[in-house]
Amino acid sequence: MKVFPYIILMIVSIASCQTIDPEEPTKTSKKTEANEPISWIIPTGKTVETRFNSPEGFTRTAIGSNSFGLSLRNLPLKADGAEVLEFDGTVKLNHQTYLAVVDLPIGTKDLHQCADAIMRLRAEYLFSQSRFNEISFRQASGKTISYTTWLAGKTPDKTNLWTYLETVFNTCNTTSLKQQLVSKPLETLAIGDVFITGPPPGLPFGHAIIIVDKCADKAGKVQFMLAQSYMPAQEIQILDNPSNPGCPWYDLDFGTTLHTPQWDFTASQLKSFE
Repeated sequence: MKVFPYIILMIVSIASCQTIDPEEPTKTSKKTEANEPISWIIPTGKTVETRFNSPEGFTRTAIGSNSFGLSLRNLPLKADGAEVLEFDGTVKLNHQTYLAVVDLPIGTKDLHQCADAIMRLRAEYLFSQSRFNEISFRQASGKTISYTTWLAGKTPDKTNLWTYLETVFNTCNTTSLKQQLVSKPLETLAIGDVFITGPPPGLPFGHAIIIVDKCADKAGKVQFMLAQSYMPAQEIQILDNPSNPGCPWYDLDFGTTLHTPQWDFTASQLKSFE
């Protein structure tokens, strides 16, 4: 998803959604009185995990201590109520799409869009684990751009990682990322998986969103949380659930279509990094 006429973007705003899946619990949501609505947001929370309560009766699923999933659950968030900024400092117009803003810089170029944000999160996680050889992405041309090859003997550091990523943002897109990722059954959904689709009829771009948290109840019902960037390039945001406004959780049992604020997906569009 690269730079396209922004007027088209205004057309792409949709609503409603839900989800279910398994995993082992770690934290339980607070009990609420009968008929009392759940307070989803903990204003003082500074990460995905500490900002949002899980649904009543659900616990967050257990994940590995050095996993990609844990890095996403621990994503830093801006103060409650912060607005999403675009690459030039403009405030994102569609405030109804998100409940929180991820506190990560996005640069000053119109590059950090939907698939770019996902590749960035994956690359920064691998970098944090010193897994430099695994930082590699398929380009729109079909070629692969590897961080270690691109370094050409230079020492890995955060500055040249970002320079590499800007090259990735310029040469990769939603379609190339979709081709790189591996399809998986919906019932195996995990944190770090991606819903991704290429351009639908009538539009020159597709979209991609990433699962950043997951919870389950004792009956095995699963819910998950989503994050995205969009066009023009903008900060990563934790999505609202249009079918339950104010709630960040989506039910895995969403039927034929997963409705998110700005795009629709199907179960067959779930993919993961190898």
